[in-house]
Amino acid sequence: MVESTTNSIAPDAMRWASALSTRPSLEAAIAEVVAQAQDILQVSADLGLVFISSAFASEYSRLLPLLRDKLPNVPLIGCSGGGIVGVSARGKALEVEGEPALSLTLAALPGVNVKTFHLRAEDLPDLDSSPDAWANLLTVPLAERPHFVLLADPFSAQINDLLQGLDYAYTGTAKVGGLASSGTIDGTNGLFCDDRYYREGTVGVALSGNIVLETIVAQGCRPIGEVYWVTEGERNILLGLQEQACLDENLGTCSTQRLPLEVLRDLIQTLSEDDRELAQHSLFVGVAQSEFKQDLEQGDFLIRNLLGVDPRVGAIAIGDRIRPGQRIQFHLRDAETSADDLEVMLQHYQIVAGSAPSAIGALIFSCMGRGEALYGEPNFDSQLFSEYFDHIPLSGFFCSGEIGPVGGTTFLHGYTSVFAICRQP
Repeated sequence: MVESTTNSIAPDAMRWASALSTRPSLEAAIAEVVAQAQDILQVSADLGLVFISSAFASEYSRLLPLLRDKLPNVPLIGCSGGGIVGVSARGKALEVEGEPALSLTLAALPGVNVKTFHLRAEDLPDLDSSPDAWANLLTVPLAERPHFVLLADPFSAQINDLLQGLDYAYTGTAKVGGLASSGTIDGTNGLFCDDRYYREGTVGVALSGNIVLETIVAQGCRPIGEVYWVTEGERNILLGLQEQACLDENLGTCSTQRLPLEVLRDLIQTLSEDDRELAQHSLFVGVAQSEFKQDLEQGDFLIRNLLGVDPRVGAIAIGDRIRPGQRIQFHLRDAETSADDLEVMLQHYQIVAGSAPSAIGALIFSCMGRGEALYGEPNFDSQLFSEYFDHIPLSGFFCSGEIGPVGGTTFLHGYTSVFAICRQP
């Protein structure tokens, strides 16, 4: 089942407003964010995004009726979060974790086609279906090349199938978002689309026309050791590795295929004492996403969990499929590394986009494992973003999984902050 709202108006200047309330009363919070956002926007909104703290879980069903009284004709999507990000009345981006909070973004998007939708897992076409099946499902023509913001239930959405299908049908466009979170083990997640409150599936919005959505994906890791070619692998099991330098330079002195566990043990011996300790609990595997790029950099790897080892055969299991011919590199993660990685990604975007004068707003989808628990201080990721782009209002939430592209393919991540920056072409 797909429920949609469409809106398209003549080209003009885009506007974006983000507002945050920490009032414990839902009525008071809604009144505050709507008034603040409308005061900033000064024109009619064409899209609304709402993120609500799990502290309001018992009142999720009241959210949309209360919002609709104040925003009767605005297409809306939103979800619950264990932490909420928005702009305070003082104009500062804040991350509110574990306390009541409501974030509202209103955007005036002239010249943009705005289509909201709700998808159940059973709605999704088979992965061998044609792109037209996805276009028919969403009623968004392939030629429009829409960007997507996706908010999904972590238990029922079949999000990996959805991402694979959208990448196949709408090649080369941005898909960003996150899995709704509750902040508690047995908490209820909420999804919101226009006038309906859902507990399963995915809600989203397709944006096409006079709009660009650019992404920053900070996975919070740094590489250690050498890059290796996978010489043997089965499903998610690494069975054989060889140094990239050996194959690139055809060095006769290089060893032949080595056991992955042997490679890892040798690598750990070369690390500093601090890094060896970190490797005991924060060791990951990065899988290069480009088959052709020679000099791999930070951001070229998809970071996946190291699930376990088999000492009998020297194999390593990782949290994704692997095949011979791919390249991998081991990675470490901690607070300092995560901060450095985000700064590198922000600097890279700043170089590519300049000062991004045409950017009007941004969304952040950050892992529940980041925030104050990782950094020991609040507002770290949002404030670092604001140091580079203080003119871009930011909103979003802490997720149970983050959606963003690496190497042109969209993935579900963990421990990651995904930023989506909206601008005119």
